[in-house]
Amino acid sequence: MSEKRIPEVELATREVFWQVLASIPPGRVTSYGQLAKLAGMGRGARLAGRWLGQLPADTELPWHRVLNSVGQLSLSADSPSGQEQHQRLMAEGVIINNRRVDMKRFGWPD
Repeated sequence: MSEKRIPEVELATREVFWQVLASIPPGRVTSYGQLAKLAGMGRGARLAGRWLGQLPADTELPWHRVLNSVGQLSLSADSPSGQEQHQRLMAEGVIINNRRVDMKRFGWPD
């Protein structure tokens, strides 16, 4: 069986993406689109979401700090991941109302 190889350019982009994700400070959030933009991916919000979804369950990267463009938690409130995201953000002091976060107050970068 042949292994699927990831092009070098994509590997470099992924590395920058993970570095930007790791730099989101506790108590702050960003959008999928902003994360993609900061990682040099242009309008790569969907790809950012796909890559976040591929993270291993035991990752230490702050995946929970990434929301949709209007500050809404995108994961289902009924899913274990959605519940974990909500709990982690609340523990960091992020205020969530109706599954939304005030991006002007908690958004990163400023």
